[in-house]
Amino acid sequence: MSVGVNPAARQTMPVGAGEISRSLDSFEHVFDDRRMSSTRSVAALDPGRSVVEQLRERVAAMERKPAAQPVPTLAGLADLVPLHAGATYAVDSASLALALAAGASQAGEWVGFAGCADFGAEAAAELGIELSRTVLVPDPGEHWLEVTAALVDVLRVVVLRPPASVDERTAGILDSRLRTRSAVLVVHGHWPRVEARLSIEESGWSGPSAGTGQLQERRARVVVRRGTRAPQHAELTWPGVRRLETGDDRRVRDIRRVTG
Repeated sequence: MSVGVNPAARQTMPVGAGEISRSLDSFEHVFDDRRMSSTRSVAALDPGRSVVEQLRERVAAMERKPAAQPVPTLAGLADLVPLHAGATYAVDSASLALALAAGASQAGEWVGFAGCADFGAEAAAELGIELSRTVLVPDPGEHWLEVTAALVDVLRVVVLRPPASVDERTAGILDSRLRTRSAVLVVHGHWPRVEARLSIEESGWSGPSAGTGQLQERRARVVVRRGTRAPQHAELTWPGVRRLETGDDRRVRDIRRVTG
């Protein structure tokens, strides 16, 4: 299984905006082990045609889509933070970044990860991210902005972990490109202007109370902040990123009361 991009791509990545689309020729299709494909791949590529050519066709289709249109989001997050094309979202954990990208991938879209050196392929697959439609650039180096712009050109959702602090001007470059390409940017870290910021306030695992065994479920308290609006809180559980409603909390308390 191939992971990453051709080393030459990082060395020759152009800095001119007009040349960004040509840099796609240097990208390798990652996760190209066909055994990872599934029947969910409703947007599978034609193996008899150039990957770059087919991705460019999708660029043209994306440009015809209006900005702010809904982008598929996992059911557990859809009411909390529905994704929209042309927008940027910030998270403080890799698990939230994967969760925000998973809905689009399950719907047949291509997604990408830049600067995520610790990308967990197994965790991504468990969330439903189709690895055969995933592009990974683990270390874009000093050309991270150009690499991210190139990914935004052809992918629906791009997850970025920037190597340094980002100023308003730099963020504005990608913001404009997102609106043009009808893509979504998920930033693992700080970003000057975002549609929403998601943070994990508390997190814990459940499993055997004694002895050996496997962890069964992770529960996290997530807060979503949008500008000057009051923060919104929610309980999420993994695997699957399911939102824990009040009724679920009540049932948990009843079970504990009965079992002592």
